[in-house]
Formats: sequence, C-alpha cells, structure tokens
Amino acid sequence: MFKKLLSFEEAKKVIDANFEPASLGEEESVLLEVYNRVSSRDIISSFEIPPYNTSTVTGYAIKAEDTIGANENEPVTLKIIGCLGFGEAFNQPIGKDEAVEVVFGSVIPEGSDAVISLQDIEREDDTLNVFRVAESNQNIQKKGSDIRKDTVIFESGQLLGASEIGVLASLRMNQVKVKRLPMVAVLSVSNEELLLASSYSPVRPCEVASHNVFAAVIESGAKPVYLGVMPKDNFQILHMLKTAINSTDIVIVCGNSDNSEIVNALGKPGIVVNGIAIKPGKTTAVGFVDGKPVFFLPEDPTVALLLYVLFIKSLVQRLGGRPVSVIKTVKALSGSRMFSAKGHRKFIMVKLSFDKNCRLIADPIDTTGYLSALIEACGFIEITENKNYIDIDQEVEVYLFRGYASNASSF
Repeated sequence: MFKKLLSFEEAKKVIDANFEPASLGEEESVLLEVYNRVSSRDIISSFEIPPYNTSTVTGYAIKAEDTIGANENEPVTLKIIGCLGFGEAFNQPIGKDEAVEVVFGSVIPEGSDAVISLQDIEREDDTLNVFRVAESNQNIQKKGSDIRKDTVIFESGQLLGASEIGVLASLRMNQVKVKRLPMVAVLSVSNEELLLASSYSPVRPCEVASHNVFAAVIESGAKPVYLGVMPKDNFQILHMLKTAINSTDIVIVCGNSDNSEIVNALGKPGIVVNGIAIKPGKTTAVGFVDGKPVFFLPEDPTVALLLYVLFIKSLVQRLGGRPVSVIKTVKALSGSRMFSAKGHRKFIMVKLSFDKNCRLIADPIDTTGYLSALIEACGFIEITENKNYIDIDQEVEVYLFRGYASNASSF
C-alpha cells in the first residue's frame, strides 16, 4: 500500500510546497457577527474620538483663571448657571466666575478650560465654593486625543476580538468587510453502516471522528460542511470527492483507505503523501486537486484530532488569512517510562495531574478505549525518531489540545 513512508518533516514540507492559499474574497457582515473574523480591508476612522472636548470626572466646568488664589481657608466663589448630562450640549458660553455642573463624558461648554472635581468644592444652592486652584485643561480629554479622523485603526488581516468590536462600535461601524470563511468538507468512509450521532443502537457503532474534526474546523476559524458517512465504494467516493472539491476549499476524509487512484483521477498532482513514518497515523494520505488539499485520516477520533492539529489546522488558518496559532505547551514530568516506535516519530496522548508534591505529571493514556481517551487527553508528547524512550520523572514538553488541563484543577 505504501511505497515509501515520508518522515514527519518531509510530509510537512511536501504539503507546504503544494499548498498555495487562494484569495477567498470578502463579504460584509454586521458588527455583532464579526467576532473571530478577519478584516479584509484597512479599517479607517471617519471621525474623531472623542468628537469634542469631554470631562473625565463628575464635577463643574469652569475657567481655570477664576480659581487663582483659592485655598482651603479662602475659597473662590462661582455662580452655577446650569447642568449638563452625558451627550448634552450647553447653549451658551461660560462667562467669568461661572460654572456648569457636568458628569463623566459631558461635552465641555464653550469658554471653559478646566473641570474641578467634587472633592475640591462645596455647593450651596447655586453657589460653588472652590478650595483648590485649577490648571488649564485639568480633567479634560481633548477632541480627537483618542482616535484621529482618517486614521487606520485596524489593518487588513486583523483578527477581530472583543476589544476590536468595542472600538468599531465606538466608531459607529455597523457593517464590516471581512474575509470569507474557508469551506472545509468533512466526511467519513467505512464498510460498516455506522450510525450518525443523532441515532442510537446498542449493537451498532456511532461514527465519531468526522464529528471531532467538524468541531476542530470551527475552532480554526472555518466553516465545516458535513457530508456524512460513505461506504467504501470507489464510484460513490469519486462522486462525493468531486462534489466536495468543486464546492469547498479543503476536503477531510476520516476512515482512510488506499484512495490514491481515485484522487489521481480527479486532477493534478493527485496524491503527494501516501503514508507517514509516525505513530499513530502511519496510513495518513494527502492529495492535491486543482490546488485544493484532500486529507485521508484514520477513523480513530483521537488520532484524527491529533493529525488535524499536526497537519491541517495551520492550512485552514492560512487560507482564512488569520494568524497561525502556536500549540501551547507546558513542562511536566513523565509519570512512567514511554517507549519510541523504531524508525517513526511517536506521539503519545497524555493526561495531566498534580502529585502530592505539587509536581505536574504527564501520564500516558490507553488509547484502546478511544472515547475515554477523548475525555482524559489534555494533550500529547512527542518522541523523535532518534530517541529510544522517555524515562519516568524525565521532564517532557506537553503540547496542549485546549490550552489548559481540564483534569488538573490547580493547573
């Protein structure tokens, strides 16, 4: 089946050499739906923020020169001529020895150049006693001091998170141009009549791997297209792959077999990776048709998730124009001796926990029970081809699936 197994590094290089991210275009989306999307154009402010001089405290807008000589024993007396709420405008300028009550964010009235805070005054009806000299521009945020008009706020390619959406809301941008999401076809191939997750039978298995991968695609910032479970019939597989390649950007098949002839028949260059010297995942195959990658993964859901993280996730992110995320790692001590696989790079699923000495321990998971492995696995460790084993209590680097250890409560 496999004429030549590529090493892990060779397989990565071959995939990268054949992958050329095409432009997916852009679409306009409402502001509340652009979280975790990527801006397709520079976002430029159409006005200044704040659009006028504003107060940074609750207090009284005054002329700073009117407070000269004020102290705790001899306050300066000013006349209160009005009150301003947030977003309101005062219809007359402030004159000498006059004050206007303001709140945080109020527009500074014309003629005022300072705001005195409540801790430095006493009010008696419409009279204001000021016990401290105010400085010019005190407690005032100047017009345009936060964001200037016609400034590039976010460049094209910016990942839009909660902070960015808050800024866009302040700029009154209800519509935002974003890059289209990559479309990723996900299907499973099996001789068994596997039930979908919505069905149940105590004697017939449920297909899991494609659901696993489907969710991982969403986490990567793409739109998965679930195509269901296919029998191992070459004609049906050929038809489904042709449809998937024509309508999506990446195709992932869980439950791989020798489909090299099928992929080769669909277009050039066809299969470029047909087996990788890794364990698990030796049977992984990768093809390209008209520039679109087609991945064949094992049907084991834990292994499929691992291979997605190792080979596919970065391609999905690059295609979507988003930053390629680095797998988070944590240092731990090996909970047992773990052996390599001769001539292969080995990836071992581990769970994390703290021992009685508060040391973080990485214990290998028995992947024969693949559902419990999905629940327990915090991540994986890697044993390269030139190592024989990892000894107990040896420091290891754990690559995290989720960025945290769900079963290590103090981690």
